[in-house]
Amino acid sequence: MNRYARQEILPEIGAAGQARLAAARVLVVGAGGLGSTVLPLLAGAGVGRIDIVDPDHVEESNLHRQTLFRMSDLTQPKAEAAAHSLAALNPEGLFIAHVTRLDPGNAPDLMAQANLVVDAADSFATSYALSDLCLTAERPLISASVLARQGYVGGFCGGAPSLRAVFPDLPARLGSCSDTGVMGPVVAMLGALQAQMALSVLLGLKPSPLGQLLSLDLAQWHVSGFRFDGAPEPDVVPEILAPAHIVPEDLVIDLRGRAAADPQPAPGQRVVFICKSGLRAWRAAKRCAALGHHRVAIVGDGQ
Repeated sequence: MNRYARQEILPEIGAAGQARLAAARVLVVGAGGLGSTVLPLLAGAGVGRIDIVDPDHVEESNLHRQTLFRMSDLTQPKAEAAAHSLAALNPEGLFIAHVTRLDPGNAPDLMAQANLVVDAADSFATSYALSDLCLTAERPLISASVLARQGYVGGFCGGAPSLRAVFPDLPARLGSCSDTGVMGPVVAMLGALQAQMALSVLLGLKPSPLGQLLSLDLAQWHVSGFRFDGAPEPDVVPEILAPAHIVPEDLVIDLRGRAAADPQPAPGQRVVFICKSGLRAWRAAKRCAALGHHRVAIVGDGQ
């Protein structure tokens, strides 16, 4: 008997499937609420290497939902505390902490060797940037988002449509855990679904979760889902940039602390909008594109 016996006995996994998991490399972006569930489930299942990206430190207000951490972890970098906890859970795995914020500048290097990317950051700017990169690289992306008692999880890219194909635009207002609140169990449920989707992709189980979206509304006790295999990619979308990607030829519109205005770019010039969360920049970029200036991009410097 070994630690994987209860899953190896499944005919769709077996020794060959367990070997696939041991050889797999997964990039998990975010070691917060979603990551606190998805990370130990992937490590426990025997994924060989997990790279953990998170810039934040453990705070006491995290602990009601981020149950991967303990009081002794307070003030520690989440990525490092998570890697230490996973190594204690399964010493057969390799767990690498990256105490940094993922953005379009460092993402290509971080995901270069990954077989699959898990988006547990719960930041729209990060989600869309990861989706863009995974679509180009044909890399599977398992993304989730949660707020209050609601959320969704889906399998994107890697041969399926991207996040933008399902969510081409953003809601009028974006909430956050700090200003809207969130309950721990719904976060854990969505993190567990992310882990199940990720393992299913790595094992090649059928039907694939790529092209599948599940929604949970635990305020109304409602679970729903649909497949989006044929969803078209949008033609014109704001590009997500890191600050380092801005070049002198760009027309930069900084919306931090000022009202948006319709820019007057030169023909073919890229217009880059900057704001703290990325939401105002997104709206301004969409409006600019609607006016016929299709080379638009955004930078969210606070997400």
